[in-house]
Amino acid sequence: MTSGQRDRLLVEPAWLEEHLHDPQLRIVDMRGYVRTVERGAGEQEALYEGARAEYERGHIPGAVYLDWTSDIIDPDSEVKAQIAPPERFAEVLGRVGIGDEHVVVAYDAHPASQFATRLWWALTYYGHHEVRVLNGGFSRWLREGRPVTTDVPQYPPAVFTPRVQPELRATAEEVLAALGQAGIQVIDARDVGQYSGRVVRRPGRPGHIPGAINIPREELVDPQTGQFRSNEELAAVFARAGLRPEERVIAYCNGGVAATVVLFSLALLGYPHLTNYDGSWNEWGLRPDLPAEV
Repeated sequence: MTSGQRDRLLVEPAWLEEHLHDPQLRIVDMRGYVRTVERGAGEQEALYEGARAEYERGHIPGAVYLDWTSDIIDPDSEVKAQIAPPERFAEVLGRVGIGDEHVVVAYDAHPASQFATRLWWALTYYGHHEVRVLNGGFSRWLREGRPVTTDVPQYPPAVFTPRVQPELRATAEEVLAALGQAGIQVIDARDVGQYSGRVVRRPGRPGHIPGAINIPREELVDPQTGQFRSNEELAAVFARAGLRPEERVIAYCNGGVAATVVLFSLALLGYPHLTNYDGSWNEWGLRPDLPAEV
């Protein structure tokens, strides 16, 4: 667990401000929301929203905007918010000027940077490893008084070549086959209420995938600053959960987004076998043929 891996995946605001005009750099604003609508009796619904209007009102200089609910998803999937297929993903990134040669820095304004880590995972899944997350996101950038602009950059079209890394994404059938296998641990990144079944995200079922342990994404960031916890603190969280670096970790949430905060935090520590169940509870919770426990 060296600082080198952390330095490769996280950037601090001071570094980013110094490199704003680096021609090899592409900054991506990933701001968006999961709006929770309480329906009473422990039931809730979720609304997925982008935040392009917020981007247009002010963003980090040089940043382009990608909407997590439309730009990088598969519009033909029956499961909400699934990763876009290779051709669509490549077209979207190329259109905004992100190519194979670029270093990407993603940020958002979520307390746990889950939309930025979603782009980190998506790019990594498609074989682009030069991607970082801004530690503390846009909120920290503003707190520190760093520059903001309304200018929308226009980069020339670029060529992004997707190279699928299949081990980074699991299907429901692959997760089902992995249950109970030695050396594989499933992690539920949702809050305790949803994991326990006390809170039900409709139209799904209550509960969680059998054998999954609960590590809510909020445990991995400092609630005051939104920064990722230190390597020592993260290691302690995962040690309490009984995780070992040699294990394969399959993380899930509702839509494969919060799960990427867990995967990113494990990557900071150098865990090598990290998989996102992209369908997550949006799929599992709607399929009565798949087991659930509370």
